[in-house]
Amino acid sequence: MNDLQRYFQNNRKNRINKWMHYFDIYDRYFSRYRGTDVHILEIGVYHGGSLQMWKEYFGGKARLFGVDIDPYCRNFEEDQISILIGDQSDRDFLRQLIQQVPRVDILIDDGGHTMRQQITTFEVLFPHVSSTGVYLCEDLHTSYWRTYGGGYHRKSSFIEYSKNLIDELHAWHSEDKSRLSVSQFTMSASAMHYYNSILVVEKQSMEAPVSRITGVATLPTEPPPPTLSFRDRLLGRFDWLFERKHI
Repeated sequence: MNDLQRYFQNNRKNRINKWMHYFDIYDRYFSRYRGTDVHILEIGVYHGGSLQMWKEYFGGKARLFGVDIDPYCRNFEEDQISILIGDQSDRDFLRQLIQQVPRVDILIDDGGHTMRQQITTFEVLFPHVSSTGVYLCEDLHTSYWRTYGGGYHRKSSFIEYSKNLIDELHAWHSEDKSRLSVSQFTMSASAMHYYNSILVVEKQSMEAPVSRITGVATLPTEPPPPTLSFRDRLLGRFDWLFERKHI
């Protein structure tokens, strides 16, 4: 049990609602920030309990910013914790938010979980996350719920949206530049990690990958496999394939 789960299990302060497998994921990507002046933006304040948990976990140098649409959440402000009120699906509000929170090392999207909210938040705020920061969107299972705008293979879901980011991550290798070219995401994201209901994107300034060969060649050069004629393909004459397979 890591420190986050231990805090959760013993919590007697403000309410926290989390899936139990989240704690190992949090600790895996957040532990390097403990004891630093990390700036954390959490969208979705709820009862304020998770902000108190982060405060305990990261230590006295951390600054925490909670965002929620409910004005009552201002009551959860305390030392190290600031609360900002607004709608995460409103691009104008998110752009104003960037001015109020000049630095974000960790962004946790635990807000309304609708497709519009998750996609809008990512598009506006991901570029604002520090160049070596972490973007974490949780409760992705709503991508499979129609009441949240999701649905299996529904193009408007955040899951389907994020699958396109996998292509962008590999855009350096694209031969069809008109359809897939290097983007700002390609140049600023080093890795994407999918877990049950969570996507973690790690940021890092990226350049085109370079491949090199060192050492001495030890394998003899192999001739290319023979090309089958159209007639052979029709007759199903693939004996050479089976012979090579069992060499």
